Amino acid sequence: MSSTPDRRDDVARPAVSRRGLLAAGAAVLGAAAAVPLLDATGAQAAPAPRRLLAGSVTRVRTSAIPVLPWPAANTIVADTKLPAFPSATFPVASYGAVADGKTDNTAAFAKAIAACNAAGGGHVTVPAGTYVTGAIHLLSNVDLHLASGATLKFSGDASKYPLVLTRYEGIECMNRSPMIYAHGASNIALTGSGTLDASGTSSWNQGSDRAYLETLVAKGVPANQRVVPGSGHQMRSTFVEPYSCDTVLIQGVTLHNSRFWQLHPTLCTNVTVDSVTTSATNSNTDGCDPECCDHVVIQNCTLGAGDDNIAIKSGRDADGRRINTPSQNIVIVGCHMSGPWGAVSCGSELTGGIRNVYAYKIVANPTRYALYVKSNTQRGGFATNINLDSITAGNQKGAFAFVTMTYNGQHGSNNPDFGGFSVTNSTCDKAPYAFDVTGLSGDPVHGVTASHCTFTNIAHGADVMSNVTGVSFSNVTINGKTVTK
Repeated sequence: MSSTPDRRDDVARPAVSRRGLLAAGAAVLGAAAAVPLLDATGAQAAPAPRRLLAGSVTRVRTSAIPVLPWPAANTIVADTKLPAFPSATFPVASYGAVADGKTDNTAAFAKAIAACNAAGGGHVTVPAGTYVTGAIHLLSNVDLHLASGATLKFSGDASKYPLVLTRYEGIECMNRSPMIYAHGASNIALTGSGTLDASGTSSWNQGSDRAYLETLVAKGVPANQRVVPGSGHQMRSTFVEPYSCDTVLIQGVTLHNSRFWQLHPTLCTNVTVDSVTTSATNSNTDGCDPECCDHVVIQNCTLGAGDDNIAIKSGRDADGRRINTPSQNIVIVGCHMSGPWGAVSCGSELTGGIRNVYAYKIVANPTRYALYVKSNTQRGGFATNINLDSITAGNQKGAFAFVTMTYNGQHGSNNPDFGGFSVTNSTCDKAPYAFDVTGLSGDPVHGVTASHCTFTNIAHGADVMSNVTGVSFSNVTINGKTVTK
């Protein structure tokens, strides 16, 4: 399967990269000044200097990104396309939505989104109030905008979540729809300062029977015939999942009470996640899991999780090798992580590979690992060119950086390819280890560098480095002692 999405709807306005906006900003300033800018309540707000677009396209404000210490990372940010929408608004109340906390608004949201898409795009606006709804499916050129005080309360009625193509822990299947979903769409957004609450889905959103899917994969059952509901097996649905989409923005919203992974862009290109807050109320609720995605910017988010905070993925085992699409060109900047496992994780579902990851000015406190890279010889895959700079970590339960090729003790004939891990200008106060990096005999980790780093209150002063080549430390201190390698 290709990572290029099906563009089933014409884009009303071409998406624009940050690079293009910087080049064109001065030329379009005069024309854009007359375009109204929506604030979080749907009212007109003051102009912002970023993302200036001419004509009838609404400008979208985003939080600032500093200049990054890697030229390649700055290029990724500049080249990641951003959605642009006509200024037309489609208030959900006009399509029958009632904010009384009990009326089923599933059909009303679908009507508003369909009308917005049919008109060429714009903003489906949701004012303050509590809206009970089933799955919401975004279409091309639609921005679903939640005003301050707006809450989407997702229903416990399983019939409101139709079967869709999705993934469960890196394996494609047909399962009940995520709460917010899009497939093959382009130029879409979920924005505003409202809240999404999945607590009501607990009655049906249960189960973790991945082993059943693995038996179907082994039998050669196609993905669209791996139907979970009615099979006697249960697997949870993710919270927000654009699938095979191009040019996606998720901005400003808060997610509560997820039952599974919270943000899960899959097989997407040009994804921006900006100023989003996730929470940790259940186990196995990663904050953000870009899977098989290209050009992703995750900026200024507060990520709580019941597992990894950011977990970059690219498919599992045989099904991952079938799709064979890496996650690549990913920038993470200005985020705070507090989930119990990895702050920035690669894997364990990384069979399609992960490369070109840049994390800058991250606070990881408390987590188990600031950097967590995990696979095994059943999973295979690669993780290369992973870079961290200006990480502030504290109360790490395992190590600042943990790299393992024996995750979960699974074995096969697919050796992982790990290497090119760089940590610079970072600190960690309190952890068992600074670095715990272990390759395999005959399959070492290639390349671990650290410079200008300070690690204090490290219980074991000596790092664990086994089957690792190309280790280079400079200006690194552990418990006040300079470490050279």
